[in-house]
Amino acid sequence: MNHLKQLDNQELLTDELDYELPPDRIAQAPLHPRDHARMLVAIDPAGDVAHMQVKDLPLLLGPGDLLVLNETKVMPARLDLFKSTGGKVEVLLLEPLSSVLDESRIDIHEDKAAWLALIRPGRRIREGMTLYTSNQIPLVTVGSHYELQPGVRVVYLHDEQVVHQHGRIALPPYIRSHDIDLDDYQTVYARSSGSVAAPTAGLHLSKETLERIVEAGAKVATVDLKIGLDTFRPILTDRVDDHVIHSEVYKVDESTMEQCLNARRVVAVGTTVVRALESAAVSGVLEGRTSLFIKPGYQFQLVDLLLTNFHIPRSTLLALVHAFVGPRWKELYRLALQDGYRFLSFGDAMLIARSELPMLNHSSFMC
Repeated sequence: MNHLKQLDNQELLTDELDYELPPDRIAQAPLHPRDHARMLVAIDPAGDVAHMQVKDLPLLLGPGDLLVLNETKVMPARLDLFKSTGGKVEVLLLEPLSSVLDESRIDIHEDKAAWLALIRPGRRIREGMTLYTSNQIPLVTVGSHYELQPGVRVVYLHDEQVVHQHGRIALPPYIRSHDIDLDDYQTVYARSSGSVAAPTAGLHLSKETLERIVEAGAKVATVDLKIGLDTFRPILTDRVDDHVIHSEVYKVDESTMEQCLNARRVVAVGTTVVRALESAAVSGVLEGRTSLFIKPGYQFQLVDLLLTNFHIPRSTLLALVHAFVGPRWKELYRLALQDGYRFLSFGDAMLIARSELPMLNHSSFMC
């Protein structure tokens, strides 16, 4: 696990990441077409703000720009299963056990894939119990309690293909509808399965918009960062510094890093792309597990522009936005609320430029 160094860290009270978000401003369903989502643009050095749509992004990019996407793919991680006696059990897959433990330390259970999971109700689910689908297909064998996370169990999947056929997406807790189609919670460029949650800024991009971005002269590259449910966990400590951030598995290809180092502007689509790129730049490690907590005082090394959604109050994602654009985030959020923008996972987006900090030369961070 990479515990990455923070640079010039400033103390921040969690209250400074709070704002009033009326419930009716939380988008409950995605927009169609997806690239018709609104986009608040704040990249003008003079401080001017523009109101556009995501489909207008090609007008803002050109030669020398590099758009970086998180190609992770959301899997249907919520399983509605049954005990042999008929009792209902919900299993929520969190991440493969191999991503948190060395392969040599994993207790092999025949040829089944080992995952960490939450089980509800969990008290009467004993180790070794098999859980079945509604048509009596054995799907999960329950393992031991996971020592490092209270309440979390190890489970073994009999058939991952059946999981994808039978499971449901694990939507954020503020989405009330259970009828959201998986395609609506998946980017059009998703490729590498394993995330429980979506890189939501990327949900706005259509294939047509991406094609027009390339036609405008910009290049497109990818990273892979696996997103877990902890991305929705609020900061509960009084000081942001006291919050222990979740860790995530990431991979940045050498070609992507090389393109970042040579780009005029690196444009990250979503906070997960920022975390992957900055983790690679800070650590010099292109693949691994990161616990990088980006908050005010952090000096960005690669990312210049950020396309991102409007985030939940008192969250680590909002701390990252604060670090990126400075205290101005409050004014941008106020403008968005005032002008009717939709918030959170299925909401609208904003394109922001990194606030003026001591400029860092990309080429000085060769990995």
